[in-house]
Amino acid sequence: MAVTDPPAVVPPVIQEFIDATNAGDTERFVATFADDAFLNDWGREFHGLDGVRSWNETDNIGMQSQFELISVLPGSSHGEYTANIKVTSNRFNGTGPFRFELRDGKIASLVLS
Repeated sequence: MAVTDPPAVVPPVIQEFIDATNAGDTERFVATFADDAFLNDWGREFHGLDGVRSWNETDNIGMQSQFELISVLPGSSHGEYTANIKVTSNRFNGTGPFRFELRDGKIASLVLS
């Protein structure tokens, strides 16, 4: 993974989210999320670990996604980050914001738009 504009510190769980995706490791990927996680992908909502696993199969590792971290910026509240990520896959190719809310070292919420 090449980081073209590295932030001072990438939260470890965001780095693990990227690394697990790039390794194609579903169990590692799902483990980055909190049990009650919320994921919103352009208006499609997924809840809990079963929802995350479902999205992963149809839109992420299941589509052979590879992530390249471009930048990470902290949000206005504690635990909020926006990561600009370049995605290449069998479904989507492009760069966009991934808005994370972190809690207790896990991803509590992820919004893609």
